[in-house]
Amino acid sequence: MIGPNAVLKALEVMEERLGHAETAAILADAQIARLPSGAHMIPEIEALRLHRRLALHDPIGAWGIAEEAGARTADYIIAHRIPRAAGWLLRRLPARLAAPLLMAAIRKHAWTFIGGGAFTPADAWHFAIDRAAAGDRLPPPESLFHWYAAVFTRLYRVLVAPDCICRMIEPDVPCDTARSYAITRS
Repeated sequence: MIGPNAVLKALEVMEERLGHAETAAILADAQIARLPSGAHMIPEIEALRLHRRLALHDPIGAWGIAEEAGARTADYIIAHRIPRAAGWLLRRLPARLAAPLLMAAIRKHAWTFIGGGAFTPADAWHFAIDRAAAGDRLPPPESLFHWYAAVFTRLYRVLVAPDCICRMIEPDVPCDTARSYAITRS
């Protein structure tokens, strides 16, 4: 189970960029007949199918849609899931202190957007996501891994330092289900 915004925020961006008809076609292909209400967790397969079908319908546009949807998901997390006092404190701490606190909080709650994948932080600025632990029947599309990076970029930019960016480190083999990430400051 994952948070419904993994689907809802992607749909917002798809509607804006692709229009209603193409978004409806992608939803039908993804076998999502009923949209999540936003009030409950959803099966992660819905988000995976949506990302897969989006990548098939619009292979180039899927990356930009995933990035914007990831940023919007992070905005939702900041507004509704991070206690106000914690957000206030993180924004006022130096980045070298805020980053480890944020990563510790993410480690506890990563399942809400990583789903069945394994989330492994190496330190406050590096982590890995391994979808092999989820037992996906098909490898996830690359756009999903960009979505993860976009979530982290926005979380770090808003709560740690405005010049943070999360980038995926390329896998050693094509279609690998694991990705490593580095958050850097420019």
